[in-house]
Amino acid sequence: MLDSYKLQVRFSDCDMMQHVNNAVYLNYFEEARIHYFRQMLGVEWDWKKTGVILRKNELEYLKPVFLHEPVEIFVYLKHIGEKSFTLSYEVKVLNEVKTTGSSVLVCYDSVNKISIPIPKRMKDALGKLSLKLEQ
Repeated sequence: MLDSYKLQVRFSDCDMMQHVNNAVYLNYFEEARIHYFRQMLGVEWDWKKTGVILRKNELEYLKPVFLHEPVEIFVYLKHIGEKSFTLSYEVKVLNEVKTTGSSVLVCYDSVNKISIPIPKRMKDALGKLSLKLEQ
């Protein structure tokens, strides 16, 4: 079982309405992805040769998150293709879902500047994520 990503809401994350600004959630999703990738692939993974690029993000804001609330982000595998995969996210505070989202990521060789098939090791690692077919 992979550990969820726990984060501390920073004062700078909040807007004048005193809740987390909508644009900040994309940063949260990125931090959670990195956290999960490190657990699945380790820190030695060569991201330049077999990395990922972001193709699409979607978010749905359900309820606001405020400063000092204990935020936990869960990442799930929604879809896997030949060269791309979709991750879905749940942002929770005390087990209540506050925001959901998804990202389509494409495997990419930044040395040769081409999309590549998902490497077997990454595909196996993605299999460690729980499946979440609907959001």
